[in-house]
Amino acid sequence: MSVKSFDLKVDGLKLAGQIYVPGDVKASSYPMVIICHGIPSGITNPGDPGYPILAEKISHLGFLVATFNFRGCGMSSGNFDILGWTVDLEFIIDYLWTLPEVDRNRLVLLGFSGGAAVSIFVAARDKRVTALVSGACPAGFAALSDANNLKAGLEYFRGIGIIRDKDFPPHPERWLSGFKQVNPLENIARMAPRPLLLVHGSQDEVVNVDDARRLFNRAREPKRLVIIDGAGHQLRLNEQAMAEVIGWLETLASPH
Repeated sequence: MSVKSFDLKVDGLKLAGQIYVPGDVKASSYPMVIICHGIPSGITNPGDPGYPILAEKISHLGFLVATFNFRGCGMSSGNFDILGWTVDLEFIIDYLWTLPEVDRNRLVLLGFSGGAAVSIFVAARDKRVTALVSGACPAGFAALSDANNLKAGLEYFRGIGIIRDKDFPPHPERWLSGFKQVNPLENIARMAPRPLLLVHGSQDEVVNVDDARRLFNRAREPKRLVIIDGAGHQLRLNEQAMAEVIGWLETLASPH
């Protein structure tokens, strides 16, 4: 396996990411998985190895795997903007689409929490996405999209360092309306007839497990819901949850 870094310019911002190319599986082209992180909590977990370990595991299945930071996060520039995140993901797809080693018939989005919500929004509109894994996804952003919470929400995101510029957002109401548009419950049915896997922890302390059931009920076939007993919000740290994800991806790895 080899790892290549990339920087993309999107809306005048830098998006930083990595591509994991299988080394132990030789092919003229590889199915692709794009991992989409969630909204950072601002709290660093010393036991969290991040997404590279997960990317390596998936790459060993024969997938080309892309990880990246949405605007406002990590090594990417800019400020957190949920609608802007949907633009970021589209640009990542566009970029990967140009690579000769990519199998354009198999593109999977693997999103976590807010990144899962963005993945559902993009997949609903972009038919290049052929399958989707949604981990710990909220059914909606009711609290964040409430105008009464606007000031507190902006202060929170500034406090954890993902809104970096003091004059951002220039149009607060427009920024807020993005949370209503990127609404998983309103978008998830449009994933069909492409395969969908929903994974959630029974003890998720951030997004109630009932959100997963609501999303599953709204989604259309083919769909699968896996509730991991005792798991919390950070599913990538849960071996059982990731075994379910990897097992499901394995069924997609070979050409049909």
